[in-house]
Amino acid sequence: MSDFIAARSQMALSLGFHIIFSCIGMVMPFFMAVAHYYWLRTGQPVYKNVTKAWSKGVAIFFATGAVSGTVLSFELGLLWPEFMKHAGPIFGMPFSLEGTAFFIEAIALGFFLYGWDKFNKWFHWFTGVVVGVSGLASGILVVAANAWMNSPSGFDFVNGKYTNVDPIAAMFNDAWFSQALHMTIAAFVATGFAVAGIHALMILKGKHVLFHTKSFTIAAVFGCAAALIQPLSGDFSAKDVAKRQPAKLAAMEAHFHTEKSASLIVGGIPDVENKRVDYAIKLPGFLSFLAHGDFESEVTGLDRIPEKNHPPVAITHYAFQVMVGMGMLMMLIAVLYFTALWKRKTWLTSSWLLKLFVMATPLGFIAVEAGWTVTEVGRQPWIINGIMRTADAVTPMPGIVYSFYMFTAVYASLAIIVGFMLYRQIRMVGELYDNG
Repeated sequence: MSDFIAARSQMALSLGFHIIFSCIGMVMPFFMAVAHYYWLRTGQPVYKNVTKAWSKGVAIFFATGAVSGTVLSFELGLLWPEFMKHAGPIFGMPFSLEGTAFFIEAIALGFFLYGWDKFNKWFHWFTGVVVGVSGLASGILVVAANAWMNSPSGFDFVNGKYTNVDPIAAMFNDAWFSQALHMTIAAFVATGFAVAGIHALMILKGKHVLFHTKSFTIAAVFGCAAALIQPLSGDFSAKDVAKRQPAKLAAMEAHFHTEKSASLIVGGIPDVENKRVDYAIKLPGFLSFLAHGDFESEVTGLDRIPEKNHPPVAITHYAFQVMVGMGMLMMLIAVLYFTALWKRKTWLTSSWLLKLFVMATPLGFIAVEAGWTVTEVGRQPWIINGIMRTADAVTPMPGIVYSFYMFTAVYASLAIIVGFMLYRQIRMVGELYDNG
């Protein structure tokens, strides 16, 4: 493995690991706050028990996310020194603000965890809300920094020099809103389905049914509502990508030839050498609609882009298909669940619906990982789109491959530890908190 590949692999591993905890850290506090609100309004002890149980999970994920996020901040300087040398002064503002949001989140979480029976009950609830809001702000600010890499702005690039730096313009670049919106909704989908799936499994096992039913309902409503909204965000993001990064869109759809009324490809195996896609389902005109809002518009293909600037087509295409496929499956489950809530109440206790949620437990996070693969791989060969190539930003330090192996072992160990802690928490939670 070359040092260049090792550096990219280590960054991909770190991001892929951290993003799971980021999503949960952004969303779980809101679930916790809703359960807490229900307890304050109804006085039902089960909601207090759910709140306390989830708060322990939030603490576990917060600690793990803080560690993995800190590692990422060091890796930016270690693995990509040329990138940080030039980009740091430009897009550093969202990172600094993210640090502020992180500190607020940490303080609010401390207040919430140790504030039971010590604060005014509504102030205590408010500290939980602050945990969620600050966590959400933290995630959005990091996404804004990543969006800048896809849509660099806030500076002039003349003769290889970065001048007239405007950090505000850099932070609020053309891509930040669409990416932040898409990522935020994705976090609610992934976390909602994962939490609902775990509680659905406990219900099917007949363990502490009241506790897990209340927990399942809160998570399922959030996850399913977000799953139904996400396609609107996806359409908005696709049109944005078509405008700013036509090469990425072309790679996502394995769209080799520029044409009007372009077909949307479902599935298929890209044949990069022969510039075609085999075994795909084609929907005529739908790619034009996805990219430009009408069925006749011309969509730029890879034939209009210099080959040296082509993203890895196969990886980007497959990742995009996985993301969309997982999203569609969760949409279907969401439709069934809301139908059950409104029209078919008996479905809510049926084993087949609960089993669907159990099977869907990992789907949201698979979609999140695939989506970030599309975002990052689809931007290649650029680390700053159109400005700096990834190969020019990597560290010249030899031996990075050993660092990659070490971090792989560390993350694998951390994943096992966190998994064990959550498993123990899930097993203990009903016995400790279920008063039903």
